Amino acid sequence: MAVASGERRGRVLTVALRTNYDVRRSKAGEQWAEGFEYLQYLHETKPIDPKCPPTKTELIAAGKLPPDQEEVIDPEALFEELFEVDIDYLKSLDPKDWKNQDHYAVLGLKRMRFVATDEDIKRAYRKIVLKHHPDKRKALGEEVKQDDDYFHCITMAYETLGSLKNRRAFDSIDPEFDDALPSQSEIDKDFYGALRDVFRRNARWNESKRAAPLLGDDNTPREQVEDFYDFWYNFQSWREFSYLDEEDKDKGQDREERRWIEKQNKAIRLKRKKEESARIRALVDLAYNSDPRVVRFKREEKERKLAAKRAKQNAYQAQKAEEERVAKEAAAAKQRAEEAEQKRIEQIQVERERTKRLLKKERKQLRDTAKSKEYFATDDKERLKHLEGVEKLIESFKLLELQDFNKELATGGRDVFVKALDELETKLDAERRAAVVQQSNAIPNNAGLKVVNRKALWSHENVQLLIKAVNLFPAGTISRWDVIANYLNQHGTELGELRFYAKDILNKAKELQSGDFSKSDLKTVVNQQAYESFERSKKDLKIIDNSEISTKEAEEQEAQESRMLPALQRQR
Repeated sequence: MAVASGERRGRVLTVALRTNYDVRRSKAGEQWAEGFEYLQYLHETKPIDPKCPPTKTELIAAGKLPPDQEEVIDPEALFEELFEVDIDYLKSLDPKDWKNQDHYAVLGLKRMRFVATDEDIKRAYRKIVLKHHPDKRKALGEEVKQDDDYFHCITMAYETLGSLKNRRAFDSIDPEFDDALPSQSEIDKDFYGALRDVFRRNARWNESKRAAPLLGDDNTPREQVEDFYDFWYNFQSWREFSYLDEEDKDKGQDREERRWIEKQNKAIRLKRKKEESARIRALVDLAYNSDPRVVRFKREEKERKLAAKRAKQNAYQAQKAEEERVAKEAAAAKQRAEEAEQKRIEQIQVERERTKRLLKKERKQLRDTAKSKEYFATDDKERLKHLEGVEKLIESFKLLELQDFNKELATGGRDVFVKALDELETKLDAERRAAVVQQSNAIPNNAGLKVVNRKALWSHENVQLLIKAVNLFPAGTISRWDVIANYLNQHGTELGELRFYAKDILNKAKELQSGDFSKSDLKTVVNQQAYESFERSKKDLKIIDNSEISTKEAEEQEAQESRMLPALQRQR
């Protein structure tokens, strides 16, 4: 049948699309290529099945058909349009070499090829038989050589394409299929133009139920590009090469020979299958390595990672700088606080030294005044009493009180001294009475108290307080040790819930009275307590009001202790 004009091809393709006829048989120029590509890769509707092209409604929805045209064509007319037999090719065939012939061309389906349906193959075979059967040609007067006639090639072509298995084997080695890959220079020149048709051709081998994705263009989203390469890198081909078997196993004389032939054929098929997989992989690698979109995506990904890395580094540097700033400010604040604290301690020490000097001066003035006035006594007995009274007044008065007393004493004389001494005795007597009462109400023998380390009660301050109390409450005082214990309970430091008892006071007094001071642990305790007191004074030292300072010089403490020892001996 003569080849139709270009206008006829376009009309046939359009009508075939509208009537949902198998347009795969229509290969009419560029319009056919576009229609075939659409049928192969339509994602908007459903994957394309070789036996199920899209419907008219789907084509209209996809914009492939205008909705206002309703032309219809007879499927047989479409077949007649594409069916074409090459008489010269048929006569050139060698019946003995039928396996190397183009079976589609023999049956007049060269323009349809692998898209021809089973019905097309049957229809084509019937048409050829009616015209080219040897009997028909003999009837027309044509000379036919029975053993060397080309009709045998027609029969073998139909047996090959009429069987699904045999047709699949022949389609796998279709001589019209181009296995070639574009060169690197062609790809560099036009990436999409060089590879788009190559992927479209090889998509026919797709064994997956999913349609092979398109190559796309430069504007294809990244997700689709990645999906494209993911699909093709995992491409499964149904292509097999049994048609190229060098020997037919059915020609084996026995089972062993047939088995050996099949083994050889399988080995060769496997080799060709691996070569085909390598060819597809080479195609995908060629595209991936040259794809400008992949290059752009990698560059963008690299820039994104670098930006994220820079952001992370900047955040780290900012955090580090902030930590350094905070640490620097904290160190500066600490230094300022330490300097301020040191300055405060120095001021307190200066004030304390000044207070000591003033206190020493006022005490000396009181002693000198009393001594110059014969202790304001009228007889020896009163003189001894007033001598002890001077020390009691010195122990009880603070700096401001002592300054005021010296001023009053300078003008008032004996009357002021006697009055102050009587008031002090009254105060001490009241404290003694209170101590006796408290002692009488206390739980005897420390009953119910926890067992504690009694030595912990004797801090440096409490030892000094004991020395002061012994001077305030001399021998002869009623319940003297109970009174001193009560005095320490009222004025002692770091006692908590613990209390001094008469036995504690007496034992400590004996320890202080001991002649061999080095054998007792008092020296170690006093030294340790003095060091702890010094450490606390550095941390928690507060400005002390002049009226509350009653610290004595070291030599005065030694003098008081020396005066206390005879009294303690008399008590014993």
